[in-house]
Amino acid sequence: MLNIKIILGSTRPGRFSEQVAPWLARVCSEAQLDDTAVEVLDLRDYPMPFFDQSVLPSHVVDGAYGNEVVRAWAAKIREADAFIIVAPEYDHGYPAVLKNALDSVYAEWNKKPVSFVSYGGVGGARSVEQLRLVSIELQMVPIRAGVNIPNPWLLCDEKGVLKDGALDQYTKVAEGMLTQLLWWGQMLKAAREV
Repeated sequence: MLNIKIILGSTRPGRFSEQVAPWLARVCSEAQLDDTAVEVLDLRDYPMPFFDQSVLPSHVVDGAYGNEVVRAWAAKIREADAFIIVAPEYDHGYPAVLKNALDSVYAEWNKKPVSFVSYGGVGGARSVEQLRLVSIELQMVPIRAGVNIPNPWLLCDEKGVLKDGALDQYTKVAEGMLTQLLWWGQMLKAAREV
């Protein structure tokens, strides 16, 4: 069983990521992935303090992190074989809450692939560029394929609700990303088990 976690990388009210998540979960479901489980992880459900521990996460043994919420987060990340991070771009970068979630644990990320679905003025490309560097330092494998959604506010109605079919134009790109993610997920899972 390959376990994929979709991480919502923003906690803002009215965030676009919570509108992307159901579409992304549907793309995964319609791909009819055998032996694959997909779960959405919302950072709102893991209100971690900004990293304040005296021991670096890379030195923590067996997930014994100093904070209960961080331990719960670590357990979910440990379950995963691959990740899709849904990341906005704020001021040419990624949100602090996402960086904190990445920084709060370490070994649980190691040797697992990650892909990105981003959104913003230039499709979130600058956010992803920086997240790729962070993921490499966490010993993750950022895959090449991703989904970049420019100007997401244009995809919503006046109430901020996603218009019907607004993300359909990104489905083929998402399917290609998923194909790469699954390949890397299977290969790295097999390698971790050796």
